Amino acid sequence: MNKKELIIAVDFDGTLFADEYPDIGEPRFEIIETLKEMSAKGHKLILWTCRMGDFLNDAIKACAAQGLFFDEINNNLSDNISRYSNNTRKIFADIYIDDRSILPENFELCFKTPNTKAQSAGIKGV
Repeated sequence: MNKKELIIAVDFDGTLFADEYPDIGEPRFEIIETLKEMSAKGHKLILWTCRMGDFLNDAIKACAAQGLFFDEINNNLSDNISRYSNNTRKIFADIYIDDRSILPENFELCFKTPNTKAQSAGIKGV
């Protein structure tokens, strides 16, 4: 049986580490350890963050201090760039891990459940 090599794009602030931007928050050990296991099994990891410059370098160092390393940082895998003859702005991944994401099947809940960010922003229903 062929096992598929997954591409996993993961956010930094609020996902790998508690959101203390621009500082580095506390590591989220369960997520970090799981991703290290996934990498050891041959899956590809992309750090997918809005951080830039020194703030990005700080994030990379914080991950490295936890033994977490990435195949790419804010960039598509070179195999995919070659395969499709371009490097799209959207990072291609099989799995996106981000503290601000929502699954399409949960979309309406985001706007209809009291005390969500959408509700507190004054967005009423879909």
